Amino acid sequence: MKKTTVGNVAFNVINYVVFGLITFVCLYPFYYIFIYSLSDSVQAIRGISLWPRGFTLDNYSDVFKQPGIPQSALISVVRTVTGTVVTVLCSSFFGYLMTKTKMYLRKPIYRFMIITMYLNAGLIPYYLTMRMYGLNNNFLIYILPGALSAYFVVLVKTFVEQLPASLEEAAIIDGAGILTIFSRVILPLSMPIVATIGVFAAVGQWNSWFDNLIFMVGRPDLNTLQIMLYNILNKAASISNQIDTNTAEQLAKRITPDSVRTTTTMIVTFPILFAYPFAQRYFVKGIMIGAIKG
Repeated sequence: MKKTTVGNVAFNVINYVVFGLITFVCLYPFYYIFIYSLSDSVQAIRGISLWPRGFTLDNYSDVFKQPGIPQSALISVVRTVTGTVVTVLCSSFFGYLMTKTKMYLRKPIYRFMIITMYLNAGLIPYYLTMRMYGLNNNFLIYILPGALSAYFVVLVKTFVEQLPASLEEAAIIDGAGILTIFSRVILPLSMPIVATIGVFAAVGQWNSWFDNLIFMVGRPDLNTLQIMLYNILNKAASISNQIDTNTAEQLAKRITPDSVRTTTTMIVTFPILFAYPFAQRYFVKGIMIGAIKG
């Protein structure tokens, strides 16, 4: 048994204190936003520290009463689910194809794809291309441009190359085609990396708002929750100017800009916070396995 010395105890205490402080510094800003969103708007102006001041859910109620919020929330959910499934399937299958040494022009295609990770034509050519494809004011603008990700393809390719080749050879002997091999052999064995890219894709889809801003000018019914809350945040600064501060009743019910900002931040963050724990074990395993080749 290892002898415990005063030096070891002091070292452990310092470690716990230092890392505890680092954890507090990282978590407290998010916790502060959370308790601020649950605080009464007027009372919160005086400052909060560890607990909500005047606990209330009125901030959330008022944000969700904004016109178009329920519809935009539905669009965001549909976009996230559909976009994630399409991205995972396309990137996984393309990554699997990149492991086939007999595939015609495999190396040039793969290298060209890698180049796209570092170079792009810019916003204007991208906008013109999407418009020529007829994706302006079209829900598919949320799905098709991100259907294939070079980074995801690299992760999947690296992972699949580590799977035993004998499994695929056995399936070929049994008469399985490439789609059957992929769906029944490769994909089930690749669930760790599939879950990893699924988390990345879902977070990207949920947080995306810029494509909505530039491509959905004529279709407000297809606005996502992100762009709706973005518009609310832009208007938050003028809220206090729209309230007659001389009226006590109105002042008591006032929603301050800071309350709007913290509440909208929590609304867009909660779904991702709930999704991450379920995929965490696949996420860590997929990254570790996919990063080792041997």
